[in-house]
Amino acid sequence: MDDKDRQIIWALQKDGRLTNQDLSEKVSLSPSPCLRRLRQLEDDKVILGYTAIVDEEAYGLPITAFVRIKLERHSAGSVAAFEKRVRAIDHIQDCYVMTGEVDYLLRVLVQSLKDYEQFVRQQLHNIDGIAAIDTSFAYSTVKRSTVFPRI
Repeated sequence: MDDKDRQIIWALQKDGRLTNQDLSEKVSLSPSPCLRRLRQLEDDKVILGYTAIVDEEAYGLPITAFVRIKLERHSAGSVAAFEKRVRAIDHIQDCYVMTGEVDYLLRVLVQSLKDYEQFVRQQLHNIDGIAAIDTSFAYSTVKRSTVFPRI
């Protein structure tokens, strides 16, 4: 990947609805080479897809919980089983494998604290092998970006 590819990605992260003509102008390429590069980035799985960025509160999911999970065991089977279950739960937006005191950090969106309680009781508690669950609620967002820094 070169600087021109990064320019294409950066421009699309800022506005994923750019036409190829507009994109080519922003990155100073003619339309054909720009489209070729874009298709190659898609074929190489550098660009994984396109999506709409939606305001969680306006959508009806105003509560963001950051959930720290510690597993009882770290065998390949228990880790794989946990990760498979997490991938299947829609309220979990992100799941990160962590270093330090906890094994995973989840970002969860819910409608209310009551819904969060139901999520924990009906979803998380039904996953075998969890030793501890610790939650923090975000009451404000200072910065959230979908645009990578330029390198």
